[in-house]
Amino acid sequence: MKNKKVDTYSLFFSMTLEFLETYLPLQLGRSPKTIKSYRDSLTVFRRYLFDSQHRSVAVFKFDDCSQKCIQDFIIFLKENGNSAGTCNQRLTALKSYLRFASDRNIAVQSVALGIARIPQCRVPKKEKQTLTAVALAAILQQPENTKMGLRDRAIMILLYDSAIRVDELLSLRLKDLSLHTDNPYIRISGKGNKERIVAITLKTRDHLKQYLSIYHKKETLVNPYVFYTKIKGTTDKMSSGNVERFIRQYAKSASEKCLEIPEKVYPHMFRRTRATDLYQNGVELELISRILGHSSTETTKVYAKPSIEMLRIAIESVETPEQKSEEPLWTACSEEKMAKLCGLR
Repeated sequence: MKNKKVDTYSLFFSMTLEFLETYLPLQLGRSPKTIKSYRDSLTVFRRYLFDSQHRSVAVFKFDDCSQKCIQDFIIFLKENGNSAGTCNQRLTALKSYLRFASDRNIAVQSVALGIARIPQCRVPKKEKQTLTAVALAAILQQPENTKMGLRDRAIMILLYDSAIRVDELLSLRLKDLSLHTDNPYIRISGKGNKERIVAITLKTRDHLKQYLSIYHKKETLVNPYVFYTKIKGTTDKMSSGNVERFIRQYAKSASEKCLEIPEKVYPHMFRRTRATDLYQNGVELELISRILGHSSTETTKVYAKPSIEMLRIAIESVETPEQKSEEPLWTACSEEKMAKLCGLR
């Protein structure tokens, strides 16, 4: 008797390679960071199936991926210390993969629709911290007057002034800088390869020029990165982990004298602080959205945090009853009219 042939097209992980290496990067144009996140989510799911459910890649089918299966996976993640945000990230990756698979195989559509109905985990909203002017100044004063200190200060100043993402900053090349005019700017390639131009202040330009005069004296590379590291003779763009590390160190050092330094300081906090400062200084939300590279002002609204001064002005703009110049209703009224206003005859 012949062995029954396995229908590999019905196996759950039969399309992950095409999804990760063709569909996401080439058709949707997703960034390497996004693709890595999806790959990690699918990998975590595979390991969960194998380690906890004893189900191998070779036997787990699309039909086995029920709502209960995914809900049990989310519960497993929570019990192992994953946040609601991480659980939602894993769930989104699975939903996206199943949508893709259902387009390739119509038999998967019912499975994809069932998983699509699983709600996201509720994420508690937390107040996002920003840096006060005092805290920002204290951190920027920490780098020493050395070659490395000059580089670190230039990075932090640019992170704040342009409200750039750290990945965008580290991807900047010399050709993206325009510093030889009275209106300096940088050209940024943002998420989804969307390009934008952001103006920088003259002081930031001067810091960058000083940095370039030291770090790009003998440039032989074509379109070299503005910020780079050299390891074993190989020059490449700096890692975001390196930026996170020295910002954390400078914040810790500054906190010894400045009580306004938050417990955790990281690169994105400079971007959030700049966006909030612009809003509190009267810059229109639409313009802030363009500076940040957001496709919608709805995304930018998270930075629309009113200052204490703005709240004070709003409160003071409302008159109290004592401040209103209202005349009594019975002014210039006869005795009869006044009695009627009092409900009398």
